Amino acid sequence: MLLCLSVISCSKNLKFTNSEAVPAARGNVNIDKDDNGNYALDIDILHLTEPSRLHPSKNVYVIWMETENNGIKNLGQLKSSTGFFSNTLKASFHTVTSFKPKRVFITAENDANIQTPGPQVVLTTKSR
Repeated sequence: MLLCLSVISCSKNLKFTNSEAVPAARGNVNIDKDDNGNYALDIDILHLTEPSRLHPSKNVYVIWMETENNGIKNLGQLKSSTGFFSNTLKASFHTVTSFKPKRVFITAENDANIQTPGPQVVLTTKSR
């Protein structure tokens, strides 16, 4: 029983707030701390239109994490399992990081390999 409670207490589920850029988009971030002290992030998104349909048009969605003490980190590009986005506009993402997440957000960008986020935030969680 105690083991189950400790596993549950280490897991956080953060919902993305509604977006003005993509109002139909919905999603969440599940954060688990593993035995090594790392943080596993699982992101699931529904109804996120292709970035080329945004105004202004962009090429990719980039996932960012604001950390407790180490600034903002580019976690990578958001892709679906069947091409860029499936017909259901569903995408998921998994990563492990040693940095403690404070907030996760997604921006529309022209390049996935940038080091600072642009101004076009399409989804964000509240700070934890």
